[in-house]
Amino acid sequence: MVRAFSKLISFMSKFTKIKLISNIKKTDGFALVEAVIATSVCLVVTLSLMLVFSNILKLSTANTAKVQATFLEEEGQEVVRVMRDNGWTAQIVSQSVNTPFYLTFDGATWKATTTNTFVDGTFERKVTLGNVYRNNAQNIVSSEGTLDANIRLVTVSVSWSSNGATTTRSLSTYLTNIFNN
Repeated sequence: MVRAFSKLISFMSKFTKIKLISNIKKTDGFALVEAVIATSVCLVVTLSLMLVFSNILKLSTANTAKVQATFLEEEGQEVVRVMRDNGWTAQIVSQSVNTPFYLTFDGATWKATTTNTFVDGTFERKVTLGNVYRNNAQNIVSSEGTLDANIRLVTVSVSWSSNGATTTRSLSTYLTNIFNN
């Protein structure tokens, strides 16, 4: 009886070994397929992250230029106010109406020039002064009315080139001869 039982265990162990070996042989290629799929998923995730960070970098650079341009516009407005404070007749009225001019700093004060100057080698800033007209109710009107000699429309434009295209931003305000100089 023991002998028969031992033969049965021997027979079953052979059958089980064969079954396990055949299972291993059938799944060997599946492990390779799993590895290829896992590598592909990792590659897609990595490339997607690189694309996202690349776009973030481009947007950040573009935004930096816009912020710099905004600061240059505001600085241009302040410079024209300083010129007004230094002498309305000499600094403001002497500029041709609707003719752009550029700003330069000589180390002591700001001056208007007809020579184009680039700020940081990238940004072109120009200033244009326009006449202002008033109607009978003393409201500012676009063209028809009485010329107000003590006020000018100041437009500061900043342009820069990026990716083969030129971007221009403008800021306008009114400037008055508050010191009567």
